Amino acid sequence: MELVKVNNRPAFVEDVEPVRETSDSHFMAANTVPMRLDDMRNTHTIPVFAKDNESTISHQEFIETVAFITNQIFGGETILKPAVRVSHPIKGRIPSAVGKPAKELLEHEKTLYFERMAFAIELPSINGKVANNGLNLTIGGVRSYNLENLHSRKSEERFKLFIGFKNQVCTNLCVSTDGFIGDVKIRTIAELAKAAYNLFGEFNVFKEIEKFNYLPDTMITESQFAQIVGRARLYQNMPFKQRKELPQFPLMDSQVNLMVKDYYSDESFCRNDLGNINLWKLYNLFTGANKMSYIDSFLDRGVGCQRFVDGLHQAIGMSKYHWFVN
Repeated sequence: MELVKVNNRPAFVEDVEPVRETSDSHFMAANTVPMRLDDMRNTHTIPVFAKDNESTISHQEFIETVAFITNQIFGGETILKPAVRVSHPIKGRIPSAVGKPAKELLEHEKTLYFERMAFAIELPSINGKVANNGLNLTIGGVRSYNLENLHSRKSEERFKLFIGFKNQVCTNLCVSTDGFIGDVKIRTIAELAKAAYNLFGEFNVFKEIEKFNYLPDTMITESQFAQIVGRARLYQNMPFKQRKELPQFPLMDSQVNLMVKDYYSDESFCRNDLGNINLWKLYNLFTGANKMSYIDSFLDRGVGCQRFVDGLHQAIGMSKYHWFVN
């Protein structure tokens, strides 16, 4: 790949065939659909800032930039094509189709882009294991146009970047604060590339795996799990003044319901015969439920899940998380 300029804007152009098969797209589920990168390049319109008609950085440019930096840093590794999920379609039509009934529109008369997009690039040659679950290094990001003021002039645009692991058993993403930037504000693709380079280049793969290795050895009882569920429901409804003194609980009520259901029925991460469950399985119940988050909150909650379960491990001794399980 080489960096070129098009109309005074940097863009990444491929000069070699992309590598191998597409990654599994089921790293998230709720309210999203899979999307091929070629379809985004060829058929999706690109939003602009209304007052000066300057183009935003498109979803496909975001993905291509991160893929380029991934190849720069991990060039000797196996790198799969990006898996892309999109939501919140913004539909339109070309001027000649004005007034035409929707059911009579031809394909070439329709325009489309998606307000929200998430993608993941898997590197299966960089991997590890926790409790016999294979983890592959995974890189990606999230873009939500609803965070931009597209009615104004061109300004800084917001992105989210991550590097972490994907559990091969369940395709859950394991992302912590060390591998996440939740508010990348940039104006150019070059600035986006720099932010991605800094995050990916400074990420310590071995240290990250170590964060998860102790979780399978720490058990909680059925009554402690029930207390976590009950406290989580209290947390969502308590006065803000009380809640701000406690650690943040990452999931919503509907996701807690999914977590409880999987506590009994998940093939890989359910409780044992005594009702006990280790923290690695609990963590995957959390991240599994997080797949039902909207794209714009998916990564933040995923990081919150890791932080919360790590806090529970501390709470077996003593910390603020002791409120959730004593």
